[in-house]
Amino acid sequence: MYKNFQLDLPLHYGKAPKWLFDRMVKLSKYISEAIIIEFGRDYFLKQLSDAYWFQSLGCALGFDWHSSGLTTTTCFALKKAFSELKGYGIFFCGGKGKASRKTPDEIRLFSEKLNLNPEDLIYTSKIVAKIDNNALCDGFNLYHHTFVFTEDKKWIVIQQGMSSNESWARRYHWSSFNLSSYVSSPHSDIVSDNFFTTLNLVDKDIGKTQNLITELSSREPAKNIKDFCLLKENTAKLPSRHRVFIEDINPKFLEKIFLKTYEKRPKDFQELIGLEGVGAKTLRALALISDLIYGAPLSFKDPAKYSFCHGGKDGHPYKIKLKDYDKTIGILERIVNKTKLERSEKISVLRRLYRFYNKY
Repeated sequence: MYKNFQLDLPLHYGKAPKWLFDRMVKLSKYISEAIIIEFGRDYFLKQLSDAYWFQSLGCALGFDWHSSGLTTTTCFALKKAFSELKGYGIFFCGGKGKASRKTPDEIRLFSEKLNLNPEDLIYTSKIVAKIDNNALCDGFNLYHHTFVFTEDKKWIVIQQGMSSNESWARRYHWSSFNLSSYVSSPHSDIVSDNFFTTLNLVDKDIGKTQNLITELSSREPAKNIKDFCLLKENTAKLPSRHRVFIEDINPKFLEKIFLKTYEKRPKDFQELIGLEGVGAKTLRALALISDLIYGAPLSFKDPAKYSFCHGGKDGHPYKIKLKDYDKTIGILERIVNKTKLERSEKISVLRRLYRFYNKY
């Protein structure tokens, strides 16, 4: 795989046909189990948080090489597979649309069985969703959120948003393994079809600006409204990027939320993001005030690293051969089952298979 390729990723609707999805569940189950047996569950979780590895897994399962549906379908297949895989201590929560809103309840349910306090995991699920929906002003709204955690509370998040014109998708990867802060360049990967004008409020280089935004949120609402109206009145004189982010904000709708932030007085930028009612427009307004009135620099660097690439369902790059697909499932199933009994000897079959495949 070459990470310098950028291919357009159209937003596709519909769902995987049952004949394919049932096989995706089986194949993802045996692939996952083989990897965990050989390398451990932490390694498996880290691989899922790598955008290219995840994309490759989806393609290996036979999904579209250029489709946004690869994310939602692969995550759902893995969730179903791990509902059958017992004893590995890995739990999948959430999903697409309505399923994403059930994430906190699913975390609580698993945590009760494990005798864990679920609140920190639930907080993580909510804060990463709010950051990608509101603090990354890139024009993508989340519609998919998958939260995966282990019995020792390591976690990853895979979530995806669609652009405002519903033509493109963007996938966000998070991982507890390399996270030092939720608000300082926190993603393990972001992959996108195209790059857009982005106001990145979690760039690691704007910590001072984040502090000023937080201070402004605790200022008297009337002063913030006055400053923002000043910006709106002078839109024609603003830099083009600023005009893009200010044009759809109505000062009338800011007063109520500014009153809430004034009363709550968040202690830092992360707490501000987590406040109920604080959305993308509120954060944008405070950011633009801090920049144009008080001289705090902003980041307009799009954090997306590379594009989706690589499939099969629609016949690209070739039509799926069900006979071969089922044969692969059967081979992996036998390998995994035998490996459980004779691990050191039988897992070498996978290594030989890999070496043989790479010769060609």
